[in-house]
Amino acid sequence: MDHFFNEEQIALRDLVRKIADDKVRPVAAKYDREGIFPWDLVKVFAEAGLYGVVIPEEYGGAGRGVTELAIVSEELAKACAGATLAVAASALGTFPIIISGNDEQKRRYLPDLATGKYLAAFCLTEPEAGSDAGAIRTRATRTGNEYILNGTKIFITNGGVAHIYTVIAVTDPAKGTRGTSAFIVQDDYPGFKLGKEEDKMGIRASATREIVFDDCHVPAENLIGREGEGFGVAMKTLDKSRPGVAAQALGIAQGAFDLALDYARKRIQFGQPIASHQGIQFMLADMATQIEAARALLYAAAHLVDSGAKNIAQLSAMSKLMASDVAMKVTTDAVQIFGGYGYMRDYPIEKYMRDAKITQIYEGTNQVQRMVIARTLIREAASKG
Repeated sequence: MDHFFNEEQIALRDLVRKIADDKVRPVAAKYDREGIFPWDLVKVFAEAGLYGVVIPEEYGGAGRGVTELAIVSEELAKACAGATLAVAASALGTFPIIISGNDEQKRRYLPDLATGKYLAAFCLTEPEAGSDAGAIRTRATRTGNEYILNGTKIFITNGGVAHIYTVIAVTDPAKGTRGTSAFIVQDDYPGFKLGKEEDKMGIRASATREIVFDDCHVPAENLIGREGEGFGVAMKTLDKSRPGVAAQALGIAQGAFDLALDYARKRIQFGQPIASHQGIQFMLADMATQIEAARALLYAAAHLVDSGAKNIAQLSAMSKLMASDVAMKVTTDAVQIFGGYGYMRDYPIEKYMRDAKITQIYEGTNQVQRMVIARTLIREAASKG
């Protein structure tokens, strides 16, 4: 696996792997069971500089890229996918500012996000706008030197624990997606309210909440870019963040595989380890092959994003699609290898299976990823005549 990375990236991987093994893994079951946000781990992540990985150096970050963020997400997710989101979801909420924010916005917000003093969240999904992101209804109306936001966002990762929210809202309903805009909203603005806190099947160490804007007052200078650019900001953000979801899924798959391989070597049935039976060997071989294939695609996508290439949507979607499908397949097989024990909460493997499922759903369902890939293929073919 080292051939994917340079020396600095390997050093980062080794640092995060140690944090995952020493700090995250021992408390993963507790946070999953209790469904509470891991503030103590946030401090650990902040002290290690993980929140600044993708933030430019001039704003207090490490100035690294999506590849490094993927490394962080993969290694943390091997231990706990929910805790991983304390870092990854903050990066998601920060991307719109990095991508389209002006210098004043970057100077005001990025330094505190880089140190982990504040966490960020990205607000796109609504009750009637899930896969159909263009159907958002949250409204932003300009009034003097501010915008008044009204509407509800749902399933917001880091909701209730973040201080900075990047929000996509409608400024001109007559223009469809070209009538949406992006805003930076703080949780202490008048009219910002926390709604329902979700009780989830998996990633239970991650905070997921409804965010309500009830005549929420947002300064006009918090508009990201120009009016009408919100949908574009959102799509550019997702193109950059999807390899991060792929990395989380890959970490889940690798973590589950490692446990299954160890168990298969030690579990005795019919007088010998179950790893000596061909049926189990074939399962392990397929799992390992699928993981390595997903890893190759993930880091190819991450490297493409970091290269500054414009056409990243297809490979980004492919990486998320493949890695999350692999995560679901590998974790299901891992539970099978554990047999009856795999179905019990006393063993950690069932958590990996529960955590894996969401990676096929959020930041664009895998059906949406296939649409993105197919449309890109068809468009490219048409351009060639």
